[in-house]
Amino acid sequence: GILSVVTDLELASRAFLDQAARAKRAARTLATLNRAAKDAALHAMADALLAATDQVLGANALDVAAARGAGTSEAMIDRLSLTPARVEGMADGLRALAALADPVGDVVRGWTNPNGVRVRQLRVPLGVVGIIYEARPNVTADAAGICLKSGNAALLRGSSSTLNSNRAVTAALHAGLTAAGLPADAVQLVEGGREITEQMMAARGYLDVLIPRGGAGLI
Repeated sequence: GILSVVTDLELASRAFLDQAARAKRAARTLATLNRAAKDAALHAMADALLAATDQVLGANALDVAAARGAGTSEAMIDRLSLTPARVEGMADGLRALAALADPVGDVVRGWTNPNGVRVRQLRVPLGVVGIIYEARPNVTADAAGICLKSGNAALLRGSSSTLNSNRAVTAALHAGLTAAGLPADAVQLVEGGREITEQMMAARGYLDVLIPRGGAGLI
């Protein structure tokens, strides 16, 4: 009845806020990391992703079969499909991020006041970045890597059509983070329906920025 629906919503809300709180704690750790530590984690995540190729492809096959059963267009099925080459491309993307300069601490501009005080505008981590995106499961690795490189924790809300794939990719990324000595909570997959998307939009004090990526309807 209505009572059970409300209870389910409340439980989902509490679960999300718990995730967000854990992401906030992880973000404090990430903000203190130097480039070497972040780049080592990105390489460890890439290694773990490649090691989990079979698990990722097996999970993706479930998503592809469900999409075909639902009459999804072949163009959309191609977007959500993974192959060994695409998984390798996701790992390559993480390694490419490691090769980039550290954005944290970069001086955007600066000047010296007449009294001799030097003022500098620096790039700093935002904290917890929420990202809402649609069908491509490779975005899960890309978004996690970009957030980590910039010293931010990531709360990733992917499409329900790629849930199995995203779970497998996230599990691999967690393995890489753990191997690098970093908190797995730095990258978390947010699951649930539209109500969770609304929770993310309202999570002031938990999320520092929310990025919608996809079609006009989502944005």
